[in-house]
Amino acid sequence: MFGYYLRLALRSFRRNPGITSLMVLAIALGIAVCIMTLTVYHAMSGNPIWWKSDQLYAVTMDNWDPKQPYREESTLPPPEMTYKDTQALFRSDIPQRKVMMYSSAGVVSGVGNVPPAHVSTRVTTADFFTMFEVPFLYGNGWSARADEPAQPVIVLSREENEKLFGGGNSVGRTLRWNDHEFRVVGVLGDWFPMPRYYDLNGGAFRPSESAFIPYGWGRELELLNDEESDCWGPEKIDSFQDFIGSDCVWIQMWVELPDRSSRARMQSFLDGYWATQHRAGRFPRPRDNRLTNVADWLRDNKVVDNDNRMLVVLAFAFLAVCLINTVGLLLAKFLNGATITGVRRALGASRRHIFMQHLVEVGALSVVGAALGLVLAAAGLAAVHHLYAAAHQLRRGGYQELTHFDSIGVLWALVLALTATLAAGLYPAWRVGRLPPALYLKSQ
Repeated sequence: MFGYYLRLALRSFRRNPGITSLMVLAIALGIAVCIMTLTVYHAMSGNPIWWKSDQLYAVTMDNWDPKQPYREESTLPPPEMTYKDTQALFRSDIPQRKVMMYSSAGVVSGVGNVPPAHVSTRVTTADFFTMFEVPFLYGNGWSARADEPAQPVIVLSREENEKLFGGGNSVGRTLRWNDHEFRVVGVLGDWFPMPRYYDLNGGAFRPSESAFIPYGWGRELELLNDEESDCWGPEKIDSFQDFIGSDCVWIQMWVELPDRSSRARMQSFLDGYWATQHRAGRFPRPRDNRLTNVADWLRDNKVVDNDNRMLVVLAFAFLAVCLINTVGLLLAKFLNGATITGVRRALGASRRHIFMQHLVEVGALSVVGAALGLVLAAAGLAAVHHLYAAAHQLRRGGYQELTHFDSIGVLWALVLALTATLAAGLYPAWRVGRLPPALYLKSQ
């Protein structure tokens, strides 16, 4: 019977091409808007290292102005710490892995005919790559011995390696970074953590850095954080040495704590260090030492704000409007064909048969609408991709990474839309089955 009902549905489509096209377009637009919104929202709200979220912790301590919090709208401590505090905490052997880091800028040169170019650079300790499970295309990161004293080694992103060395294995090759010679020890594979949870400064959806150098070079070359450095006290800062000895916050610190015991011991270590410094006249605000896992870190820093959630609500509201219009069009279409339905009823078709026939027609409409919706969603995401690329001039891995099809989001949107469309067709299919056939037979 299904094949017979499907043939009847196709004949119905041919009899009313205009109204059929309107219904398909309404369903497709609703599905396309939902898929686009869910794809972007899911990418923005996702945890890019969810399998390790409860082991990675951002370390923060509130050393800010006693008269006011770091942010007026929040009581959270600053997201960065001072140089001297991170140095002291880094000596702890409690974490399985630990990282001090910040973003800086550099100029790469000395590679054949490639002109000198600015590159975003992360100044970091050796555990960065293993802690955050960064994939490598060639080579690997450096060892802890390369951090202090700083050794002239560098890790490149895949894109930067393509620019400088044509994408080949550049491990062992040399280049100049800020007019100092460095040896390439590793080239990253495709790694685009979105959001960029390990450093939210400058935007949570910025691409990862193009180069990585050992942490010791920060002090050696007097490199500053090029994204965020905040100070509050009336300290005299005339040199880099004054700056790293000040209470200015600019260093990020993360630790890997594999179990509850290590977390408790690390928290106790933080509180003990705070108490010692507090007695010495520092940390004037109430004690607020935090170990924040990745999921809470993204939530506390409001990576996905209420505007994004409202867009999802509006997208589904738009889908609901499209489906309501589809109900009206279906009802008009089915009633317009009630004469044929009356003949089928007179020939022995039951109300259940009439209901199933029209429900199959609704299902066919929803499938065609869903297929068109996927095409429109792909076109819309491509347009957003090019819009962000033109507006932000971002390299591969920036906002553009938010605009690729998210299979989970697409699947849920399609299932929801198909279910909603079938549900929307229940009343018109039921209503036409309840019509008395004699009324239409007498009119013929």
